[in-house]
Amino acid sequence: QMQLVESGGGLVQAGGSLRLSCIGSGDNFNLYTVAWFRRAPGKEREFVSAFAWIGGVIDYADDLKGRFSVTRDNGRNTLYLQMKNLKPEDTAVYYCAAEKNGLLETRSEKFTYWGQGTQVTVSS
Repeated sequence: QMQLVESGGGLVQAGGSLRLSCIGSGDNFNLYTVAWFRRAPGKEREFVSAFAWIGGVIDYADDLKGRFSVTRDNGRNTLYLQMKNLKPEDTAVYYCAAEKNGLLETRSEKFTYWGQGTQVTVSS
């Protein structure tokens, strides 16, 4: 069973950058599609980015393209989310999710395994 642990969140000023990490353990990380979601205060959880292991296909939420980028290091069982030019509206708890399905997936209900989340706060 896959366990996920996120790290790298914190407080940053608008315009700054952060890199989040998600480390997987308990199973072969290479066989999972792994994704980032976020939940802002008072809002529904929303898709951020996903990295499918088949073909290395990547997708981003439309409004985050250009500012967020995801990379994957299977040797370290880690998924990274590099965030730049952060805005106050990026403030949220960011969650890592994984599903043992090699295809690209962006719907949260399709992911079985979730981390505890890491808080990102962007001050104006």
